Amino acid sequence: MRVLSKKWRMLLLIWLMMFVAYLDRINISVAGPTMQKSLHMSPVAFGGILSAFTFGYAILQIPGGWLADKFGARRLLVIALVCWSVFTGLTGLATSVTVLILVRVLFGVGEGLENGAQFKLIGDFFESKERSSANGLFLTSIALGPAFVAPLAVWLLKVAGWHGMFLWFVIPGIVMAVLIAWLVPKQPDGGPVHTLVLTKKGPSTVWTDVLAHPSIWLSFLAYFFFNIAFWGFLGWMPSYLSEARGITLSKLGFDASYPYILGFFGLVLLGWLGNKILFNYRAALIAVSYLLSGIFLYTAYNAHTASGSVFSLSIAGFFLYGGFGPIWAVALDLIPDNLRATLTGFVNFGGQIGGFVAPITVGAIVSATKSFNGGFLFMIGGLVLAAAVLLFLQVLQNRTARRMLSTTSGALTP
Repeated sequence: MRVLSKKWRMLLLIWLMMFVAYLDRINISVAGPTMQKSLHMSPVAFGGILSAFTFGYAILQIPGGWLADKFGARRLLVIALVCWSVFTGLTGLATSVTVLILVRVLFGVGEGLENGAQFKLIGDFFESKERSSANGLFLTSIALGPAFVAPLAVWLLKVAGWHGMFLWFVIPGIVMAVLIAWLVPKQPDGGPVHTLVLTKKGPSTVWTDVLAHPSIWLSFLAYFFFNIAFWGFLGWMPSYLSEARGITLSKLGFDASYPYILGFFGLVLLGWLGNKILFNYRAALIAVSYLLSGIFLYTAYNAHTASGSVFSLSIAGFFLYGGFGPIWAVALDLIPDNLRATLTGFVNFGGQIGGFVAPITVGAIVSATKSFNGGFLFMIGGLVLAAAVLLFLQVLQNRTARRMLSTTSGALTP
C-alpha cells in the first residue's frame, strides 16, 4: 500500500508540474495576436518566436535526461521549474523580437530539463502494463493546461496587458518547485521497477546498445512527424480562430479551450485501451488515432462556419492528444532501467525537431499564401507519415513477439 501511495503521490505532483509547464508554454499562443500588433510582427517573425522555445527545449532533451539518470530526477525537476519560471517572467519584459527569441530559447532550455526526469519517474514507479494509463493520466495535464490557460490568459491580457500576463505566470512555477522538492519520493519501496527490453545487458547497458535496434529509431521518427502537427496545432490554433475565423478576443478564450478539453478525454480513453484491450497493438492504436486527427484537421479548415471549424478542431484534439499515453508506454518498454531519462530524452529530441520546424514553417506558409490552408496540409502530412512509421513499428513488434514465442516453445520441447 505504501508503494501505491508513493507512486500515485509522485504522479499527481508531476501532473501538476506538467500542467504548469503547459500554462507557460501556451500563454504566448493566446497572447500571439496582441503581441503581433504591439510589436508589429509578421507571421514569420511570430513563428520564429514559437520555434525559439522548441529549439531550446530540444537541445536539452538528451543532456537533461543524462543529468536525471546521473543525479536524480527530483533535483532536476526543481532546477527546471525555477529556471523556466524566471524566463517566463522575462518574456513579459521583452521589448523587441530579437530579445523575445533569446528569452524563449532560454525558457525552452529550462523546460527541456524536466522531460526525461518525469518519464524516468513513471518508468521507475509503474509496471509495463500500467504505463499506458499512467502516461495517459499524467499527460492529461498537457490538454487541461492549454484548456485552462486560454480563458485565464485572455482575462490577464485584458487587465494587465501581455507584459503583465507573463509576470503573473511566474508564480505557479515557483510554488511547484517547493512542492516537488518537499513531496516527491526519491524511489518506490523496493527500488525502481525493472523492464524487459530489447537488450538484456541489465545495468551494464549503454545507450549505443539500445540505438542499435530499429524500434527506438522508429519511435524517434514517429514522434518527429507527430510533433509537426502537434506544435503547429498548439502554436497557431488561437491565431487561426482569430484571424481566419473572425472570433473575437472575449470569445477566443473559450473556443480555443474546447480542443484541449476533448484532448483530455482522448488521453484517458486511449491510455486505458493501451493498457487493456489493445496492449499488444499500441503502435497501431496510435497510428489510427493520428490518421483520424488528420481527417478532422482537414474538415476544420474546410468547414463553412466558425462553429463547424471549432467542432472539427476539437475532435482532432481528441485523437491528437489520445496517442500520448500509448506512445510513451511503447518507448519506455524499449529502454533499460539505467537509461530511462536519457533515452526518453532522445525520443523527445526527435519530437522537438519536428516541433521546431512546424511553427516557423506554418508561419512562412501563411505569410506566402495569405491563408492557413497550406499550414493545415503541412500538419496533416506529418500525421500521415507518423502513422506509417508506427504501423511499420507494429509489424516489427509482432515479428519480434512471434520469434520470442517460437524460441520459448522450442526451449520447452523435450
